[in-house]
Amino acid sequence: MGLLNNIQHDKKYDFVTIGSATLDIFVETPEARIVSVSAPASKNEFMSFPYGSKVDIENFAFEIGGGALNTAMNFKNLGFETATIVKLGADPMGKAIKSKLKNADICDDYIVSVDDEKSGLSVILTSFQGDRTVLAHRGTNATLKINEINFDAISNSNWLYLAPLNGDSTKCLDKIAQFAEDNNVNLSINLGTSSIKSSRENLLNVLKTAEILIMNSEEAKMLTGMSVRPDSTKESFSAYDIHPDIVKMLNTIKAMTGGIAVITDGKQGVYAFDGSKYYQCGEFPAKPVSTLGAGDAFASTFTAVYSQTSDIVRALKYASVNAASVVENFGAQKGFLKFDEIEQKLQLNKDFQVKEVQV
Repeated sequence: MGLLNNIQHDKKYDFVTIGSATLDIFVETPEARIVSVSAPASKNEFMSFPYGSKVDIENFAFEIGGGALNTAMNFKNLGFETATIVKLGADPMGKAIKSKLKNADICDDYIVSVDDEKSGLSVILTSFQGDRTVLAHRGTNATLKINEINFDAISNSNWLYLAPLNGDSTKCLDKIAQFAEDNNVNLSINLGTSSIKSSRENLLNVLKTAEILIMNSEEAKMLTGMSVRPDSTKESFSAYDIHPDIVKMLNTIKAMTGGIAVITDGKQGVYAFDGSKYYQCGEFPAKPVSTLGAGDAFASTFTAVYSQTSDIVRALKYASVNAASVVENFGAQKGFLKFDEIEQKLQLNKDFQVKEVQV
């Protein structure tokens, strides 16, 4: 497994990431309560605090975050030459983000800076269960324009990682993806809800160009218009050992992309389909502290491993371990592991396996 520590750098960058950049304020308090509200066809949970009261904070932290920065930090930690393209305001948040990137030796030459807008900011409320509610100010993350993107950075990279874009920034998706396709740059996309809600025709053009397409189960439901029926356990789906509705989703998503379709499903684990095999991987054991950033850790680690090995099974294992490590830490980037550390954890958990089913 140690082969992953010998990375070949063919271009100036191994990865360029594009997406959101935020200053994250993590807040942890024992006063948070989880309230469940049920209806005949649904059940929702809400994080609540006593109305009109002052709530004591047990722990807090300031970190940089957002899809583009979380993944860039992870790629760099894994040993890859990395650059990022994000948009920031000329404010304390923007300055803090630039400083952190420079300290991490991530190329920040392509950051877009503007004087008349505010950078992105998030307040993350963490519950005793380890899950979180995010109060997000999109700011400059929602205003990236196509003429602000340095396309030379993309053409000088082996891979382009597209994190979820927000607001008007989603209008850049198709041109970015087409440029990567025309310049032989591999594309990994982590879809977000804003991108799915954008022009479906443009989105389908984008998805066709991706080598890897990753989304969570809620995004998969939104993209396909399908749902996972809780009563379908009565059906026989032993042929795949995967929920029949998940199989249908994977098939539908794979028809949209030339690459690998991956669906993450929280505690249920993750599923993938490459057109020839279905893959199912459970959740790697972890003691949850905060789930924020786990999706970014998974998607970027999967992409990193696959870029070096073309091995889906190994990519699923490594990504699951790194995501579990992030979950065990307070912050979206503190749990990042290096390849040798991931390998050590897998050696200690040899029962952790990926199921494969040939179509």
